Amino acid sequence: MTTTERTDRWHRYLADLEALAGNVAPLESQGKLVRVAGLVLEATGIKVPMGSVCRIQMPSSGNSPRRGLAPVNAEVVGFSGDRAYLMPTDEVQGLSSGATVVPRHLPPLAPQLGAPLHPWRRGEDRGLHLPMGDGLLGRVVDPHGHPLDRGGDLANIHNEPMVRRPINAMDRDPVRTPLDTGVRAINALLTVGRGQRLGLFAGTGVGKSVLLGMMARYTQADVIVVGLIGERGREVKEFIEDILGEQGLKRSVVVAAPADAPPLMRMQGAHYATAIAEHFRDQGRHVLLLMDSLTRYAMAQREIALAIGEPPATKGYPPSCFAKLPQLVERSGNGLPGEGSITAFYTVLTEGDDPQDPIADAARGILDGHIVLSRELAESGHYPAIDIERSISRVMTSVAPQNQVDSARRFRQLLAKYNKARDLIQLGAYAPGADPELDLAVRLHADMTRLLQQDMHSPALLHASVSQLQAVVQGA
Repeated sequence: MTTTERTDRWHRYLADLEALAGNVAPLESQGKLVRVAGLVLEATGIKVPMGSVCRIQMPSSGNSPRRGLAPVNAEVVGFSGDRAYLMPTDEVQGLSSGATVVPRHLPPLAPQLGAPLHPWRRGEDRGLHLPMGDGLLGRVVDPHGHPLDRGGDLANIHNEPMVRRPINAMDRDPVRTPLDTGVRAINALLTVGRGQRLGLFAGTGVGKSVLLGMMARYTQADVIVVGLIGERGREVKEFIEDILGEQGLKRSVVVAAPADAPPLMRMQGAHYATAIAEHFRDQGRHVLLLMDSLTRYAMAQREIALAIGEPPATKGYPPSCFAKLPQLVERSGNGLPGEGSITAFYTVLTEGDDPQDPIADAARGILDGHIVLSRELAESGHYPAIDIERSISRVMTSVAPQNQVDSARRFRQLLAKYNKARDLIQLGAYAPGADPELDLAVRLHADMTRLLQQDMHSPALLHASVSQLQAVVQGA
């Protein structure tokens, strides 16, 4: 063997050793649990970045109630000096002072000689990795990616990081294509563009879930991702069986984090649903993301922020709540030109039907439009209870033809004219002939109401909705 051959062989040997060493998890120092205060766990002895996932385990000996049970997973949400603040995602009953806190690593992969090292294997990515893939379609999972529908283990999936690099705003494809939602009032008067982000603003019990179900069944999308965040546990099964239906579920992924889940789990559920939508968008598919609700997400962040000592600001919401909302919402939208899209609808609860609720006010500023549901309309049997006068789609002029935009504007004018004089009409004080514009609004009111109302089991196609709108306005 020549000297050159021996040198090359030695270099290959060193490269293989480096690959083997790089795929072995590095040694970790273990911390100790020193304090539990409300929702927050405090640990010393660990130095890991924000967002890292740790495992908390009671020692195998002793009389602790958690001895022998599965470890508690927790995420680092803050630190002060040498103390790390963690928020658990599991039940903490039975933990005591002195429990071991270990930063969680991904399980080591089988090493392949000569293969480049992935940063995950060098310990640089300690964040959460959850299941993604076509195996999620038709399934109901929790924020950890565990099935809730008793349909067996997930297949055809792989783990991906929850934290993704945001898309440059200048690289995104603009919103230019109309999207058929199957809801006549939205198609005709609040036309949605593919890649748009809208909010459904309403109090409790005015039909938000029913409207979401209609869009889930009838919207022209390849994949539907539904995030049920902080809602009542009873509503999860009812939404899936009664509102979404079997046909809607086949092309859907449902992530459920009910109201009794820890606040970190509720936030994680919203991020997981968004990450699933991003996964399918990156594959070139058109995704419809329905999240119910954005307010519960903000409330979960408020619980976490107050627990770690952040001062409250507006109505008890700390500043971090208003910073987290755009970080979540901006992840949806169109991808790069020629790739997929995420059209998102976020429900926003207005406490006491107050439109000046701080979360509702913040959401209006970061979304591409808002659809307001009226309790007065719902109580009168008008469904869907969309208040057209207070609703707007900011991209309608970019996705709808000019004749439709003009018809929608004329429709709004006539509807507003009638609503202003409604009390006079009901009292019998209205005298025809005094105001020709009002006379026209009164004559067309029945046709306008028929356009705005729709049975939840009957879809309305986009072109048919526009034709009906133009027929009503041309009747003027």
